Amino acid sequence: MTNQKNTQGDSLFTKRNILIFTSLLFILFFKYIPGPEGLSQSAMQVLGIFLGVLLLWLTISIDWPSLLCLAALAFVPEINFNSMLAGSIGGSTFSFLLFTFMCTYAISQTSFIRRCAIWFITSKLAKRGPWWFLISYCASVLIIGLVMSPTVLFVIYLPILDEICHVLRLEKDDRLANGLVMGQTIACALSSGMTPIAHVFAIMAMGFYEVATGNTIGYAAYMGFAIPVGIISFVVMILIFRLFLKPDMSKFDTIDMDSLKKDIQPMEKKERLILAIFFLVIALWVVPEFIKPVLPDLADYLNGFGTAFPPLLGAVAMLIITVEGKPLLNFHDAMSKGVSWASLIMTASTLALGSAMTNADIGLTDWLTANIAPMISDLSPLILVLIFTLWAALQTNLSSNMVTITVVCAVAIPICIASDGLISTPAVASIIGMMGAYAFATPPAHPNVALASASGWTTAGQMMRYGLAIMFVTVAITVVIGYPLGVFLMGY
Repeated sequence: MTNQKNTQGDSLFTKRNILIFTSLLFILFFKYIPGPEGLSQSAMQVLGIFLGVLLLWLTISIDWPSLLCLAALAFVPEINFNSMLAGSIGGSTFSFLLFTFMCTYAISQTSFIRRCAIWFITSKLAKRGPWWFLISYCASVLIIGLVMSPTVLFVIYLPILDEICHVLRLEKDDRLANGLVMGQTIACALSSGMTPIAHVFAIMAMGFYEVATGNTIGYAAYMGFAIPVGIISFVVMILIFRLFLKPDMSKFDTIDMDSLKKDIQPMEKKERLILAIFFLVIALWVVPEFIKPVLPDLADYLNGFGTAFPPLLGAVAMLIITVEGKPLLNFHDAMSKGVSWASLIMTASTLALGSAMTNADIGLTDWLTANIAPMISDLSPLILVLIFTLWAALQTNLSSNMVTITVVCAVAIPICIASDGLISTPAVASIIGMMGAYAFATPPAHPNVALASASGWTTAGQMMRYGLAIMFVTVAITVVIGYPLGVFLMGY
């Protein structure tokens, strides 16, 4: 047995070394390959770094290969290393995510999420019947997920799901249990694409757009297009469950709704303070865009601080304010448990990579513009939007969300810019960010899918069948409804 384990370990070690060696070949020597006419050696070098790091992202990890990406980009002649660090690790996107992770961690340590979940599923609406109960349960995930990390939310909901299934005496293959866990998984993904608040996927795409164009996508504009798409997709999910899953709802009559409330404690002072601070953070993000027509000077003043300032203010307030001698937020716990450092480092590296790919001195964007423009001149803009949307949806359901956004944005944004106003670049970037979050078909797509499959309340095969079906529906909704909304709110 020991020899067998050693053999497996040696095999994995060898495979890992082969992948790393292949990646380094791309990174170090791709620039020496003669490129197409008009493509500089530096452009080939950036492409080699992109391909080499992408291989590692897809096969090994997203954390240390991201550091390798930053190190490799330092050797591109046109890139100033200190400026690159300032725009990636020292940039506002990195800071925004860091401070937001800290704030959302504070909320996750309270009973607020569980309190909200129980309130939804014991409400008068939920008591109207079994289908209303299922809708209320999934809707609670969707609504709370608008401002929470999908992984944190899913993990918090798992004990609630187990308790409900235990009360209903559901078996592992019971379709009501299947519907609850699949609805929870899909609703988590939909909600994480509906707002940029505490969600890295939308922020990454918005960051790529800003690096490429120098313009920004407002939070209100993003949510104005993404929230309707998410709500319609949620309704369609329920209809698919009703028409095809057809769960047996007869056991619903045995559930004692009020038994779910037994462990809920009254809201304490600490929880109230944390919530007040967090909602103030959200207000500072969203309110300026709504008051701009009436109070433009105040709106410009608030926007001038940038998106990273409100969560920084919130985190500082939580670290300072104490209740019973303890701060609302423990700095060490927030850094070690609340911050997803792998996501942060990958975000920084992808922003640096995106900056390199759109660097005017390197010329990759100009080459793409000159060579892609003739190819797309005969294609309908809506067809291209469909291609980018479907590509992002398929890839994110088969591989890493963050890799998907990096790859699709790297190709789509230059093409949209080259369309000379035929395709809305901010709308397409926003769609890619949203679709990157819609990962609910296979375990490699997102940890939540793996957790759902391992929970015993559904299977990987069932998750894939329903997940893919809903994915294709969301693509259609995004192209037909989401893109026109995006164009209206964001322009070209």
